[in-house]
Amino acid sequence: MSEYRVVDPYTGQVVKEYPTATDDEIRAAIERAHAAFEPWRATPMAERAAILSKAATAFTERSRELAEIIRTEMGKPLGQGVFEAEFSGEIIQYYADNAAEFLADEVLTTRSGLDARVVKSAQGVILGIMPWNFPYYQVARFAFPNLMLGNTVLLKHAPQCPWSATVITEILEEAGLPAGAYENIFATNDQIGEIVIPDPRVRGVSLTGSERAGAAVAEIAGRNLKKVVLELGGSDPFVVLSTDDMDAVVESAVATRMENSGQACNASKRFIVVDELYDDFSTRLAQAIAAVEVGDPEDEDALVGPLSSQAAADRLREQTSAAIAEGARVLAGAVEGDGTRVQPALLADVTDAMSVYREELFGPVGTVYRAKDVDDAVRIANDTPFGLGARVWCSDPELARAVADRIDAGMVAINDASAEDYDMPFGGTKRSGFGRELGPHGMEEFMNKKLVVG
Repeated sequence: MSEYRVVDPYTGQVVKEYPTATDDEIRAAIERAHAAFEPWRATPMAERAAILSKAATAFTERSRELAEIIRTEMGKPLGQGVFEAEFSGEIIQYYADNAAEFLADEVLTTRSGLDARVVKSAQGVILGIMPWNFPYYQVARFAFPNLMLGNTVLLKHAPQCPWSATVITEILEEAGLPAGAYENIFATNDQIGEIVIPDPRVRGVSLTGSERAGAAVAEIAGRNLKKVVLELGGSDPFVVLSTDDMDAVVESAVATRMENSGQACNASKRFIVVDELYDDFSTRLAQAIAAVEVGDPEDEDALVGPLSSQAAADRLREQTSAAIAEGARVLAGAVEGDGTRVQPALLADVTDAMSVYREELFGPVGTVYRAKDVDDAVRIANDTPFGLGARVWCSDPELARAVADRIDAGMVAINDASAEDYDMPFGGTKRSGFGRELGPHGMEEFMNKKLVVG
């Protein structure tokens, strides 16, 4: 049985299977990407931009078709899938439109008076290892800035997303991308570790995925002196200090916890509320979460669909049941049942003695914490191995910024449900990884910044 197969999580049916690549096929893909690098780097930037613009248009025009594919692959509700496909097109167009500015030489002022500049250029073949939770968006933010820079790309998608991986390749071919500039490989983890990363023609690796996968890839890359960008898990805090509109805060809390059926690394997962607001917030949030229904992913308005797989649902139920057994209290939802449909839930009374305290809950389950004061809220927010994003709700702008500065994370949004857009850097710290994607910074990770003097 192939590792790369589409299993509809809503029905449990196997829809498609794709053959795993042989070792010789992997080596041939590396050779094609390497051979394509110099011609692609030498292609005028305007021509590269025109090709990417065609791809961006295809993502927009084919958004419903693309959404149907990932609904089948990983259960994403149809409306969210359409948004993801269209947003991916916006990311691609952003780099096509702005690459000339981002890649312009940087002129330096030197104390010696010598003329000096930093020339920004591509490095070669870059490997991307992508996750299943955002099958188009994750590829868009990794592959397209690198293609616009002039690098060529090897793309290993998640084994449950081979259909979307194939369609991305088709879109690029139809847009006119030269053969070899983007190579989709249905590789095993062993092939990645034993063949791809050690190959000297591969200059860097970007992975979005689990801590375990990130650590394994970083270890191999380190032995081979390859740069790595890692976007790993998160257990983002949602800190509530004060508000003039509790309804709006609760609405935002539900939206950020339930997006993508709770399967987003940068979703708010821990709601940390100062003592005087805790009872009101937790009561309202519990009521709102209890009202969320697990819907049919064919429903364009569904907020929550099935989890991506039976294994994902089983893992979330195990974590939630363990927390309850250790003393956590259920404010909303339930953990009973089977299948991939997991009822949204909210837990309270979680302590640092419980295993779930420092784990990531990857699904529609949140935890709420009572903080004695602002300092205690910051302490709880930072008491995690993760450091991806955070949200701070506070009616005092000066205090909100001061708290944001104290939170140990890669991104902090103040009085907003999202700190994410194509023109802002995305990434974390601690065990959430390192490196940045999106914005101008997303083009710099696998860039040679060459000093030229004279």
